[in-house]
Formats: sequence, structure tokens, C-alpha cells
Amino acid sequence: MQKTRVLTGITTSGTPHLGNYVGAIKPAIEASQDANVQSYYFLADLHSLIKCQDPRRVRESRLEIAATWLALGLDTDNAIFYRQSDIPEIPELTWLLSCVCAKGLMNRAHAYKAAVAENEATGQQDPDKGVTMGLFGYPVLMAADILMFNANKVPVGRDQIQHIEMARDMAGRFNHLFKGQYFTLPEAVVDERVEVLGGLDGRKMSKSYNNTIPLFAAEKKLLKLVRKIKTNSLEPGEPKDPEGCTLFQIYAAFATPGETADMRRRYLEGIGWGEAKDELFDYLNTHLREPRERYMALMEDPGHIEAVLQKGAERARAEAAPLMDRLRHAVGLGRFI
Repeated sequence: MQKTRVLTGITTSGTPHLGNYVGAIKPAIEASQDANVQSYYFLADLHSLIKCQDPRRVRESRLEIAATWLALGLDTDNAIFYRQSDIPEIPELTWLLSCVCAKGLMNRAHAYKAAVAENEATGQQDPDKGVTMGLFGYPVLMAADILMFNANKVPVGRDQIQHIEMARDMAGRFNHLFKGQYFTLPEAVVDERVEVLGGLDGRKMSKSYNNTIPLFAAEKKLLKLVRKIKTNSLEPGEPKDPEGCTLFQIYAAFATPGETADMRRRYLEGIGWGEAKDELFDYLNTHLREPRERYMALMEDPGHIEAVLQKGAERARAEAAPLMDRLRHAVGLGRFI
């Protein structure tokens, strides 16, 4: 039986936080252990250059994210784990797809439209001010990531569904123009059960809002950040509604159903906010202690991480190179003999 191919990209533009773990990392690592699925996980470092032109930050983020996934138990024997920039066939495929992709399709991309709308709202004469070709052509690179490995399913948030539809459009057009079944049409997978955690200020935990709790923050920093989580003015002894409470939401995302039910009861009985924050810190610190230690050890051994990524790149290129050779022949760029 042919395995279902599932592909996930991780943009290397920041430090992984609790929201990343709950929303993407944890379910992806669980999927990496499924013998019936061929998983592809890659560090989307070419994508990161669209928003970040700080080489030091890009380097740090690549190392931090790779170490995070390995520390949390990514099965790199089953899953193929690689850096996007280590696969030269991906930018080459990006160009082939660019040559069949309509500019009008890119004009409708959410990120580009948002940039134009912001320029118009601030009275800029040039609606494209600040828009790079990286931002404009981002969906083509994303399509190349997906189509390079003929992924069947791509787990995404709702805001990314459009990009999967664009990849399908490019794949279908390429197949039609060059008269062959070169690409599988990928499907977007949106898991409505995936939880979006609140941050320190109650809004969605996001680097954009500067309200995150790093996944592997040192013990003292973790305690300091947990104590900064916004709560209301209810006193100890007053019943508290766990629904919509960031403290409770984060606790429930990590705790067992039984532990969550017990904490819900304590909220209704009037647990004090200070006690609730201490309980959350103790729980997170206990459950993240071992992976944090593995993470710190990995950060001190970049050579090991590099070896894992190079092994993944070899496996990825073993698939990418033959497909790229076939595509070159399809468009007329094959060798003469």
C-alpha cells in the first residue's frame, strides 16, 4: 500500500513558543511516528528571507527550530527532515512554475493584497511600495515546496488554504501544458481541533504581538512570563470562569483531561490568580524540563543537528533530483544525449 504523503514547512523567523507547540509541533511530531504516512518536515529558511534580512537571526532561528523538533521527539527515521535551502531543485522548480503561473493569480494572494491595502490606507502613491518579488512570488515557492515531493496532504491554517489552491492551479496547468501527470494535486488539511493559545496580553500568542512564552525559556524566565499573563480583578474565593481565561487555556493544552477537570473545579471554587499562575508554572516547568535539557544539549552540539539535516537532505534529494530531471525533459531543457 502506498503511503500518504504529508508535508509541513516551519518558517525560520523566530523562537518557538508554547502556541507553536500546541498548534503545530505536537500534532506533527505525533504524525511523524505513523508508519502509514510518509512525512516531510522542512525548515522553510528561504521563506524566512522575505521578512527577515538579519543573517544572525536567520541562523539562530534555524538552529533553535531544528533543536526544538529533535528535542521533542521527531522521528527522523520515518519522517524526512531537511532544510529547504539544501534542496537546489526547489528554487529551480519555482522558476518552472513561475513560467506557467498567471500574474493575475499572484495579484489575488492574501499577503500581497494586504500589503497593497496598507499602502493605500496610508496614502502611499505607489501601491507596491515595500513589496519585494519575494513577497509577491511567495505562493510559487510554497507550491514548489509541495509539488517537489508530490504531497497528498498539507496541514495548514485557514489563512493558508488559498496557497494550496494556488499550488493545485499551477500543478494542473503544468500537467496540461506539458501533457503528463507530473504533479499530484495536493489537498489542504485544516484541523479545527487545533487550539490557538492566548498570549501574555490575552490576544493570540504571536511573535507579531510580542506576547509569547518561549517553549524552552529558562526556569526563572518562564516563571516571570507566566506571572505576567493578564487576568481580571476577581479576588481569591470568588468563582472564576475558566472559559476565555488564558491561564486555564494554556494549562488545559498541556494537562490530561482529568487534571483539566480538576483545575476547572478549582476555578469555580475561587482559586486565587497568584495560586493559578504558580500551578501553571509548576506544571509547565515539570513537563518541559526533560525536553528543555535535550534542547540545551542539542544547541551545544550544532554538528549533530547538521548531520541530521544533511541526512534528511540526502533522502529528500534522492526524490527531488529524478523528478527534476523528468521535468527538465518535459519543458525541453533535457540533455542532448
